[in-house]
Amino acid sequence: MSKKNTPILYIKPGCPWCREAMSFFSQHGVAVEVRDVTASSQNMRRMTEISGQNKTPTFEFGEFIVADFDVQEFLDAMEQVPEIKQSLGFGDGEDWN
Repeated sequence: MSKKNTPILYIKPGCPWCREAMSFFSQHGVAVEVRDVTASSQNMRRMTEISGQNKTPTFEFGEFIVADFDVQEFLDAMEQVPEIKQSLGFGDGEDWN
């Protein structure tokens, strides 16, 4: 079972956007629980339930959900919710590249 404060990243193996997202989180020291939706119907059900779609990557952190994103789309979504940005450990002047 996942810890409440650990973000969840739903992925599909071979998905280039998933690899990019995992690399981004790793580079920035953000620990995520990776869930493969092709290996578990429960993971797919949960991802569809929270996001209303079945594309990956999908990021879940409490009520903050970003579905079917690339890194720039994730950053844009995170900018809209400063408390999430802070909770994940991203500073205001963070260099994303």
